[in-house]
Amino acid sequence: MPELPQLLLFIAAGWLLNLTPGPDVLCIVNHALRGGVRPGVVAALGIVSGCFVHVVAAAVGVSALLATSATAFTVLKWVGAAYLVFMGVRLLRSRPSPLAVAPALAVPSLWRVYQRGFLTNVLNPKVALFFLAFVPQFIPPDAPHKAWTFLVLGLIFNLNSLPINLGYAWLAAWAARRLDAVQKAMHWLDGLAGLMFLGFGLRLAMTDHPAS
Repeated sequence: MPELPQLLLFIAAGWLLNLTPGPDVLCIVNHALRGGVRPGVVAALGIVSGCFVHVVAAAVGVSALLATSATAFTVLKWVGAAYLVFMGVRLLRSRPSPLAVAPALAVPSLWRVYQRGFLTNVLNPKVALFFLAFVPQFIPPDAPHKAWTFLVLGLIFNLNSLPINLGYAWLAAWAARRLDAVQKAMHWLDGLAGLMFLGFGLRLAMTDHPAS
């Protein structure tokens, strides 16, 4: 394990990175605005679960394969881009619907919300490459078990992301309950979210392999 100052730096850097808006944050906020706290929290848990997949994959070398194999990177890149574009189109085609009085009724299936959060994260190869590039910087060169150290740091990173992701869910749900303007603009927010998802998908599709 790294020394305490390095570990604290790792935690602080993780918080800052998780505060940065991206597809994960957008997924959480959109579900919390439409359905309340529970869907937002479930989406956040799905995203954190997807992060664990990337951490384990990086620890066993799959992320290294993505970094060195243009074919593997391209396959996962296009799958992830297609999913983000699909989410964007789905949001753009959604009908205007004000928030329900009972937040849980606004989302037909929390399991589907969890799946969307999970897939939004796990199908993004840039997350896998991020873990491969970021976490090893905090592993001491003389660490006897680097794979286990990687897993522990990945666990810390994901657990630290929970307060940020849950905070986004609570904040969005709070705004949706208390701001009439937010409720009246839900359809426009869906359209904006759809355009952003399309943008994320297209940007991911145009991402070159790091080795190229």
